[in-house]
Amino acid sequence: MAPKMAPPPQGDSWRARLKRRAADALPRAVLVRQGATTAKRVALTFDDGPHALTPAYLDVLDRFGARATFFVVGKTCAAHPDALRAVVARGHELAGHGFTHTAFPKLDAAALRAELERTSALLPPARAGRRLVRPPTGATSLRSLALCARAGYTTVLWSRDSDDCRTTSPDEVAARVGPDVVQPGDIVLLHESQEWTLAALPRILEGLARAGFETVPVGELLEARA
Repeated sequence: MAPKMAPPPQGDSWRARLKRRAADALPRAVLVRQGATTAKRVALTFDDGPHALTPAYLDVLDRFGARATFFVVGKTCAAHPDALRAVVARGHELAGHGFTHTAFPKLDAAALRAELERTSALLPPARAGRRLVRPPTGATSLRSLALCARAGYTTVLWSRDSDDCRTTSPDEVAARVGPDVVQPGDIVLLHESQEWTLAALPRILEGLARAGFETVPVGELLEARA
C-alpha cells in the first residue's frame, strides 16, 4: 500500500514563511520587515495616500500622541499637497510607494528608477541619508530589490498585516492589530484611503497605548534595532 502523501499547504501560509525567511537572510540595508524587538515599540504604516481622508488620520494620531510612516504614491501627491505638508508638519515620516503604483517586478530598470526618483523629488530628505520605499502591493523580486538598493533605497515590507484591504469591518481591522497579537518591533500594514481603517484607528491606538507600546516611524524603529 502506497504511503499517504502529506496534504498541500493551505492558503499562502507556506509562501509567507518562505518570504519571511528570504527577508531575514538579506542585508537590512536592502530589505526589512521588522524592527528592534528589545523595546515595546511598533511602527504603524499607511499606504496609498495622500488622500482626502489624510487630515482625519492625522487628527486621530495627534489625539494619541502617535507618530507613523506614510508611504505615498507620487502621482497623488499633486492632488493633495496640503495633506502631504501636514504629514511632515505633525512629525510623521514620508516615504515612497512608487509614482504610478505599478508593481516593481513588472518594470524594467529605467522605469523603476524613474518611479523612485519622481516620487522622491516630492518628499523631504530621508533620515540618516538612506531612503525608504515600499513596493506597491508588497510585490518584490531579487532584481527589483537589488535595483532599489543600488539607487540608495531600503525596501520596507511588514510583519503585521491588518488585512484592511480584505475586510470593511473596523472591528476586524482593530482585532488584527490588537495588543494581544502585536509584538515589539512589528511594522504594521494599514491603508490611508479607507473609512473602516480610519474608524478602527482610535481603537488600535488606545489598545497599544494601554499595553505600553510606543508608536514611532519606521526610520526610528530601524535606528533602534539591537
